[in-house]
Amino acid sequence: MCTPCCLSQVACCCGSAACSCCCNCCPKIKQSTGTRVMYALYFLLVTVTCVVMMSPTVEQVIKTHIPFYDVMCEKLNAGENCKALVGYSAVYKVCFGMSCFFLFFCIFTIRVNSSRGWRAAVHNGFWLLKFIGLVACCAGGFFLPEEEKFLEVWRYVGAVCGFLFLLIQLMLLVEFAHRWNTNWSSGVKYNRLWYAALAFVTLMLFTAAVGAIVFMSVYYTDREACLYNKIFLGLNGSLCLIVSMLAISPWIQKLQPTSGLLQPGVISVYVMYLTFSAFTSKPAETVERDGVNTTVCVFPLNSEEGDKQIVTAVGTVILFGCVLYSCLTSTSKRSSAALRVYRNSEPENERARWCFCFGDDTDDYDEEKTGSGQNVLYDEREGTIYSYSYFHFVFFLGSLYVMMTVTNWFHYDNHKIEKLLDGSWSVFWIKMASCWVCLILYICTLVAPLVCPKRFEA
Repeated sequence: MCTPCCLSQVACCCGSAACSCCCNCCPKIKQSTGTRVMYALYFLLVTVTCVVMMSPTVEQVIKTHIPFYDVMCEKLNAGENCKALVGYSAVYKVCFGMSCFFLFFCIFTIRVNSSRGWRAAVHNGFWLLKFIGLVACCAGGFFLPEEEKFLEVWRYVGAVCGFLFLLIQLMLLVEFAHRWNTNWSSGVKYNRLWYAALAFVTLMLFTAAVGAIVFMSVYYTDREACLYNKIFLGLNGSLCLIVSMLAISPWIQKLQPTSGLLQPGVISVYVMYLTFSAFTSKPAETVERDGVNTTVCVFPLNSEEGDKQIVTAVGTVILFGCVLYSCLTSTSKRSSAALRVYRNSEPENERARWCFCFGDDTDDYDEEKTGSGQNVLYDEREGTIYSYSYFHFVFFLGSLYVMMTVTNWFHYDNHKIEKLLDGSWSVFWIKMASCWVCLILYICTLVAPLVCPKRFEA
């Protein structure tokens, strides 16, 4: 019974066949979705490897449980206790290999518009060979000459590309907010419950944003210190109020009837999250009170090591989730249109859906039976539904964003993954700047139709 499934997996790994699970109880999967999931798994595997390389805890566990660890490190010429395979320099080299892998496929798939060509077949299949190529690229980074010069140059390349990835991520958030509001608004004329859902979600979003402001004003401000916190909390809160009023202003409503409070609600919650993240990333401040140096502007959690590890683990999972979401959602035609600053108008007959991020389940695609395994929907028979080249370019930028985040951007000396959430002024300013960029991008989507009305005509 498993023979057909085994044959299909061989065809997937060594040929151009679409990948699918062996269990036939799994729901149907589109070929384009399966391809992107496979690349995401490659990306996640290398990212986890980088996290392991930056963790002295994992290094100690491996050293304790692997027999002849010192001998193995000596045979590999990796230095004492495999020092060449851990630390920020190892992460730079591995991410260099992964970024080269995705950059190659970005160039390789330029102007691929049909899934029937040989380049599209390489993109959608041959997963075992591509995995071997990815491992070879990551390993090749350890044999680069002039290591010090490479690390210095690659750090600045990573910083620039990391900023570009952050910009794409923020643009996608703005596009997501517009899409959410437009999709649910389309169902109001058929069912008034959609209006109630819009009102309820909007209320919850602004409640969360206001609650975040109150929370940070209580725990992250002090009458004698934390001047930056007080200034930026007031500034970001005021900007969120301004964009909310702008979104429902008459001149905006005239050109964008679907503009409402849901979009600024999403933006406000995200800005408050970034503000909170920036405050927690800032180096701790102390004030002398009663002859004792007291740390201020921090949440009064127990300072046990277990709590710190839990917070670090949650932060790392959030990092992975944000990166993968941005990489996988930024390659649809709808999102690509948003990134080109065109308003991708929704058809009048759009069907409102709770899970509007996914494709409409009424789409009709050819289905292929894969023996006893999962069935595959071939949704690219008539042409590609996303840009292959742009897909790999986003993963290229995501590789460097992970590299910079795991190594704490510019403060990589003696940095460990357990200190991912520790204080750093560079991380503070990056996150604070991200707040303002996000607000500016949203304001641009509101004001641009007033400035260039022909560009945004349906």
